[in-house]
Amino acid sequence: MIAFTPENLFLFGSLLVLISIIISKTGYKFGIPTLLLFLFTGMAFGSEGLGLQFNSPVQTQFVGMVALSVILFSGGMDTKIKEIKRVIAPGVILATLGVVMTAVLTGGFIYALSRWSGMSIQLSLMMSMLLAATMSSTDSASVFSLLRTQKIGLKHNLRPLLELESGSNDPMAYMLTIALMDVILSGNDFSIATLTLNISEQFILGSAFGYGLGKLAVWLINRINLPNAALYPVLLLSMVFISFTLTDQLHGNGYLAVYVAGLVVGNSRLSYRREMETFMDGLTWLLQIVLFLTLGLLVNPSEMWSVSLVALAIGVFMIFIARPASVMLCMLPFRKIPFKGKVFVSWVGLRGAVPIIFATYPLIAGVKDADIIFNIVFFITLVSLIVQGGSITWVARKLHLDMPLEKTSNEFGVEIPDELGPQLHELTLSEDMMTNGNLLSQMDIPEGTLVMMVKRGKTILVPNGQLPLEEGDILLCITGEQAHKGV
Repeated sequence: MIAFTPENLFLFGSLLVLISIIISKTGYKFGIPTLLLFLFTGMAFGSEGLGLQFNSPVQTQFVGMVALSVILFSGGMDTKIKEIKRVIAPGVILATLGVVMTAVLTGGFIYALSRWSGMSIQLSLMMSMLLAATMSSTDSASVFSLLRTQKIGLKHNLRPLLELESGSNDPMAYMLTIALMDVILSGNDFSIATLTLNISEQFILGSAFGYGLGKLAVWLINRINLPNAALYPVLLLSMVFISFTLTDQLHGNGYLAVYVAGLVVGNSRLSYRREMETFMDGLTWLLQIVLFLTLGLLVNPSEMWSVSLVALAIGVFMIFIARPASVMLCMLPFRKIPFKGKVFVSWVGLRGAVPIIFATYPLIAGVKDADIIFNIVFFITLVSLIVQGGSITWVARKLHLDMPLEKTSNEFGVEIPDELGPQLHELTLSEDMMTNGNLLSQMDIPEGTLVMMVKRGKTILVPNGQLPLEEGDILLCITGEQAHKGV
């Protein structure tokens, strides 16, 4: 057995991250979700694998809090307001009513299973609902990661809808989990009115603080004059953690706050945007790896076998009945989204790190049978990542919902300030454009256009008026007041 100590923590941690990255590259070729591989790596190196000892739900919960704050902020930062405007209504309904419906349907099914003598668990109605509540939201880390790594476009605005839902539905699942824990531990009568009031408070304060602190972050970044550009990403990261902790201390929902703050920051004009986006992308991947490795180290695989049958039954029910039923009912008013689109949204009801982290709350609070809840949630997460996560692209193609991924960068890898954003474009030379000659000064280029660079194959050329051009050359141009006529 090998225990984590200050002397070996960095060594083993670095080795685990390195091994996870190498394994994920191999698994990606076979269409295996990378997050699932991180989980398996943690399990392989855990107490029942190579012997690394880690059994602290408290530390796991802390790692989850840090990781999810950054993951949700980064996801919000990458989401464009103009894309989610058209799906705000269905996204919010799925993130609220959809979560409640999933929890109620699944909780009822779990309670029915508990009453059947053929199953190995005996849970009360409240415990059944608590177990369902921990799994009632889709996992933001899994959804964001899979939609980005699969490199597939989706019709009918399904991608922004799924990202909006997964980024904003954790508060509802969190509140349901905490409220049901309180009922179980204190014996208080369950009050729908109190629960509704608490959830409303969490949503209102989370949204308000997220918006305000996001605006403050944008103002600071654009106004402060730091001596080193590398400090701007660090400043942004500090604002992420301030947004989460301050909101949480004032009884709002910190997870919602960081997602809203990310939306505000990502959709504002921002100095040093490229440096911050690169930093946040790398940090997000690191924290996803650390989070799933930590969860894999925490679990004891042998303990899952005793609940595997009931966990499989619950997982199948959630995938094929509870999630589809809640999605179809919630999206009845939205007829512009075709039936196939609703089926796909039902399928992308991924469980991942968030349900497992929520399952640590009963463990820490000392709820009876909390270990059973944790093992069931972990098993269902594995089922969801294998079955749903591994088939997202295949299902999208079968439903004819896939399309080419929209191009988000230019051929030259050049960053242009936000003020020039729409004015930057590429122009591919055709034979018709060279009727007056093949020199750049002879090209039929629109007035007010400045040619910055020319790409021929893999070669970048510096343009001038006497540069001979060829059909198929790609010109990087700026059109606007800053441009000149010709070159």
